Amino acid sequence: MQYRILGTSNLKVSVLAFGAWQIGDPAYWGEGDAHDAQAIVDAALDAGINLFDTAEMYGKGESERALGKALGARRKDVLVASKVWPDKCAPADLRRACEGSLERLGTDYLDLYQIHWPVREVPFSDVYGELERLKQEGKIRAIGVSNFGAQDLDTWMTAGTCVSDQLGYNLLFRAVEWEILPACARHGIGVLVYMPLVQGLLTGRWHTAEEVPMLRRRTRHFSFHREGTRHGEVGCEVLTFGTLAKLARVADGVGVPMANLALAWLLANPCVSSVIVGGRHPEQLRRNLDAAGMTLTLDVRAELDFITEPLKAQLGSNADMWLSAADSRIR
Repeated sequence: MQYRILGTSNLKVSVLAFGAWQIGDPAYWGEGDAHDAQAIVDAALDAGINLFDTAEMYGKGESERALGKALGARRKDVLVASKVWPDKCAPADLRRACEGSLERLGTDYLDLYQIHWPVREVPFSDVYGELERLKQEGKIRAIGVSNFGAQDLDTWMTAGTCVSDQLGYNLLFRAVEWEILPACARHGIGVLVYMPLVQGLLTGRWHTAEEVPMLRRRTRHFSFHREGTRHGEVGCEVLTFGTLAKLARVADGVGVPMANLALAWLLANPCVSSVIVGGRHPEQLRRNLDAAGMTLTLDVRAELDFITEPLKAQLGSNADMWLSAADSRIR
């Protein structure tokens, strides 16, 4: 496992992080069992993963509980990150939310506490002020944001600081490259990547839109006619699955699984500090671990960029995967 410094912090994070949403939200991901959660967390620890990401809204707190239980006494050896929902960011609510996360995780402090989505009802200065008080009290070690666009990052940095921005980014959704990654670089902010495989699309598991489970086909790649979508756009299903077919051929040529190719492509970007991968079974996690040590040639990286450029252009600079530009939560 390789490690990188997260933004301007002193936190050294593994280039692959463990996303705990899947071990605590069966309503979204399907039924599992407690043994699976313990087994996959143990596998992540044994592989050298030291960053574990969760959120209060994942399974209404069950993800935090499952992660805290699975880490047990090894919690002191890792970095735990959680997130607070924007409607709980008024100072008193923010404090209660943080303390609730600590209780569910069974820990005295969070290594990284992140604002899950940009706050619109409370001034950034008020939010940051309470986060800084929590930091001074030792309840959090570092402050992060999530889904913040270039405009919000600039505004946030006038109110305070943050060490990271957690963003949806992958070969099929490169919107953050237009404005947000340059803003992160400008401010010295590390990028934590979520949805690196688009919830399974980049594993090659599905070959048509109809095969994809409903809850996983709500992004702007899919037509607004699909159940569960909210963006109102025509989507780009033909282009998306045509792009996947081309990526599969590149993966076959290189001799690696498409998922590993997609993860290695992200890790080749110097803006990226860590890529969050999930799973509920150790074998799911182990299939992705080889990406941490892969080095893509410049030719392969250029080919991946070329193949996915039409999709990048089609989806544009709106970094909200689920809502149109007019309604985007990311500014």
